[in-house]
Amino acid sequence: MAPAARTAEIKRKTNETDIYVRLTIDDLYTRSGNASASTQTIQVETGIGFLDHMYHALAKHARWSLVLTCQGDLHIDDHHTAEDTAIALGMAFKQALGPVRGIRRFGTGFAPLDEALSRAVVDISGRGYATIDLGLKRENIGQLSCEMIPHVLESFATAAGITIHVDCLKGFNDHHRAESAFKALAVAVREAVERTGSDDVPSTKGVL
Repeated sequence: MAPAARTAEIKRKTNETDIYVRLTIDDLYTRSGNASASTQTIQVETGIGFLDHMYHALAKHARWSLVLTCQGDLHIDDHHTAEDTAIALGMAFKQALGPVRGIRRFGTGFAPLDEALSRAVVDISGRGYATIDLGLKRENIGQLSCEMIPHVLESFATAAGITIHVDCLKGFNDHHRAESAFKALAVAVREAVERTGSDDVPSTKGVL
């Protein structure tokens, strides 16, 4: 029998954003090993096209099912929507994962996109921390300011209570650099949350 899905639902409303997230960390394929049984669904609507694209790439390659919608104050700028959706997604991830037991804990991912190549390393540590180096040079990609792209990853890590290191190692196209970074993070997260079949806490401290 397949293990229960790790899932969460978050509603987060402030004076700046109104966000809904439903996240399932494992789709049925991940839980059953049956490719024909995959139930992965992804729906992302933040009002910022490139941000939607990045969240979709993250969910797709992490094998998440994700519904994420946001009504934000985009008449001001992109900051609140980008930051708050990352926070809400991190909260949903932490809730869906539950107690850190019986998982690999560490994950590493590399992802190319044409000339760009990114590396991500993840530790489901219980401690929110991020170092991000994407080397982006444009002011904006679509309607998303490039300064917000690392901030999205940092906000996600802090809210999720995980440690991430994400670096774009090469590439000259900023769209490719950013997208390869999100894909690399997806691969690393997918590895880190993989079940080991045990009930052990993956820490010498005995608790995470």
